[in-house]
Amino acid sequence: MSGQQDIVSRSVSPTILVVDDEPSITKLCKAILQQAGFTILDTDGSSEALKICTQHEGPIDLLVTDLILPPPGFQLASSSNQFPHVHGYELAVRALHMRKDLRVILMSGNIDRDLEGYGIRRGNLPFLPKPFEHQALVALVRQTLHSPPPSIESLTAGSPGIPKVGDGWVD
Repeated sequence: MSGQQDIVSRSVSPTILVVDDEPSITKLCKAILQQAGFTILDTDGSSEALKICTQHEGPIDLLVTDLILPPPGFQLASSSNQFPHVHGYELAVRALHMRKDLRVILMSGNIDRDLEGYGIRRGNLPFLPKPFEHQALVALVRQTLHSPPPSIESLTAGSPGIPKVGDGWVD
């Protein structure tokens, strides 16, 4: 069994980074996943999530992120900001650049509209529609942890509508 295929053998309690701009969703995910035995890192935005991906000394096994993560104040793009505010798909791509073994789950309450708006095809990444049942979240997390991590190429190649690193909200 490789470390990529069996995350449980690598980490007794997998670490999950939960990112949502709605504090009640973050709190709910944290409570559900902690009760299921996972270690949770949580944040309310993509900028802080990117900092955690860079600075957290231990493993981060899974990123669970909302697809729509509005920035606190929209500003023009700046290449000098190491931790920009970006949407969830862009966060996943950037986080995978930092942590190659990271698995990702996207979630949203406006499934078809959000996916279509970002040019994301179903099947690129595991997806959790909101609202969700507690058991659905835990089951998808466990399933995703036992799957190989996505490649950056699979997320950024192919469709011209798929956002590339650098496309998105930044501060």
